[in-house]
Amino acid sequence: MRLQIKSARSCTIQSLLKFENVPKVWTCLNRLRDVYRIHMKKLIGILLVVVSAASFGTLGIFGRYVYGDGMDIFTALFIRFGVSAVFMTLILILRREPFPRGRILAQLIGMGAIGYVGQSFLYLSSIKYASVGLIALLLYLYPMFVFILSALFLREKATVVKIAALILSFAGAGLTVDPEGGQLLGAAMIIAAALVYSVYIVVGANVMKHVTAFQSSAVVFMSAGAVYGMLTFANGVHLPQSAVGWLAMLGMIIFSTIVAITAFLAGIKIVGPTNAAMLSTMEPVVTVLLAAWLFGERLTPITLLGGGLILAAVILLTRAELKREE
Repeated sequence: MRLQIKSARSCTIQSLLKFENVPKVWTCLNRLRDVYRIHMKKLIGILLVVVSAASFGTLGIFGRYVYGDGMDIFTALFIRFGVSAVFMTLILILRREPFPRGRILAQLIGMGAIGYVGQSFLYLSSIKYASVGLIALLLYLYPMFVFILSALFLREKATVVKIAALILSFAGAGLTVDPEGGQLLGAAMIIAAALVYSVYIVVGANVMKHVTAFQSSAVVFMSAGAVYGMLTFANGVHLPQSAVGWLAMLGMIIFSTIVAITAFLAGIKIVGPTNAAMLSTMEPVVTVLLAAWLFGERLTPITLLGGGLILAAVILLTRAELKREE
């Protein structure tokens, strides 16, 4: 591929005009077309992860409306993943895609039943022992964990650009979420949640080589929904008390689950786990902006600076991916 890109660089308009026979011109045009397709694929992968991060950023907003309308955590998560699983199964049927089997199916079940459930349990438990700001900051250690795990197990190269983007994204997340104090137990829980989610991403990067985003999402939704279903029936069902709660639940299903997870799994297949993790730090920026718009929460200069650093990390990664010669 490197040779192909270098060859395409020589295919300028001036060189095309100098070619005297049609076969050479046609070959050159084919090379340019291939390079264009490679760059477009990378750009689509980056956009998918950014869309996923923006969609995940709505989860806290919808959650505030849902919980304020009488729902408990387990019921909300059961409906969230259960309805999403039904929808994604219908998509598989319409697209005539087979259901995953064997080892890949087992890994996908683990991603949902252990990865998502474990991460969310640790996250929700840590809220009792630490501030929301500290939880959000420590959770965004996961790009660093993904970076380390990818280098160890996926042989992903550690470049200067990735290290710089990692520093920028973590610093930006720290400024954006405004961390405060908390107990050591809460900090340990959220760091464990970040580690669990990192393993989920690295495993997902390998699994996505064998399945589509629709196939993987369907199994992840089903397995997570099954666990939350058992927890819901053990603790009792608490449904929304008004149309506002149901509309927020619908938004959580569509944007915070179906779009967010499917786009992430599709994007990670293209850009890799480390880049996907760092691009996902756009999530707190979206949450903060939406909270300021809908709930009147104040945007401080420090918060805006943090958002700017995250945006700089995204731009840095995007430029590096589009220039990378692979």
